[in-house]
Amino acid sequence: MPVKSGFISIIGKPNVGKSTLMNALIGEKLSITTNKPQTTRKKILGILSTDEYQIIFQDTPGILNPEYLLQERMLNYVFASVKDVDAILFIIDIVADPNGSHTLSDGNVLKILNDISTKKILLINKIDLSNQDIVDALINSISEKKIFDKIIPISAAEKFNLSYVVESIIEILPEHPKFYPDDQLSDENERFFVSEIIREKIFERYRDEIPYSTEVLIAEYKERENAKDFISAEIVVEKDSQKPIILGAKGDAIKRLGQDAREAIEKFLQHEVYLELRVKVRDKWRSNNTMLNSFGYRPDDE
Repeated sequence: MPVKSGFISIIGKPNVGKSTLMNALIGEKLSITTNKPQTTRKKILGILSTDEYQIIFQDTPGILNPEYLLQERMLNYVFASVKDVDAILFIIDIVADPNGSHTLSDGNVLKILNDISTKKILLINKIDLSNQDIVDALINSISEKKIFDKIIPISAAEKFNLSYVVESIIEILPEHPKFYPDDQLSDENERFFVSEIIREKIFERYRDEIPYSTEVLIAEYKERENAKDFISAEIVVEKDSQKPIILGAKGDAIKRLGQDAREAIEKFLQHEVYLELRVKVRDKWRSNNTMLNSFGYRPDDE
């Protein structure tokens, strides 16, 4: 039986459930998830393989109107992610946008949807938090616009209807040899996932602008025999005033952050680690081209 393989981009506005969806489809937590918008900053691959097919999902940042250079790079990653893919999964949060008008009137959303000819599947997410009448009305309303090839109501959090999503993707995929080995779940390395886990815990523990002004860099990662792996991470903030917030009184806040992050990292890696966290200030790094490039947010990722 021929194998089918291909690339699928998951796109949508911030906080609609893109990362939750990819994690549920893959069966592993690859993308960090929080209840705050704009958690995902880069494209993250998640690979779903069976004997018959291989689906390479691309989780992407939320579609927004950029206010600074980092957000411009994030939006460019979304535009780049829809090029040369076999289909896109576009997600609408029915709770936040019950009639779809907020999403489908967004200029960047329309640019993406109108400029690509690839197959487009609309996923109406969080239907477990809505009711059938609202779901039916939204499906009927968007169906009339003839933007999407298929519309599927889902709950990514409850994993409802995800098997049908996979079936619908398989119908679209071309016959092609697999791009990755069957046991590979992503193209990123452990350092990347460790930094993302720490960043996730920052989003969970700190409020207001702090998580958005923060980047996490892995300064050192040593695998050691007969000892815990050693990880040294730098938490980068934009202002001097943000550093004491990260640290907390007598270092209590960063100590709790380190404990949460270490436990999550150990769960992900399946072995113990020693985690060291340090805080550094890099003035206005989110709008500094050189620093963004050095942090991995390069325009040539487009």
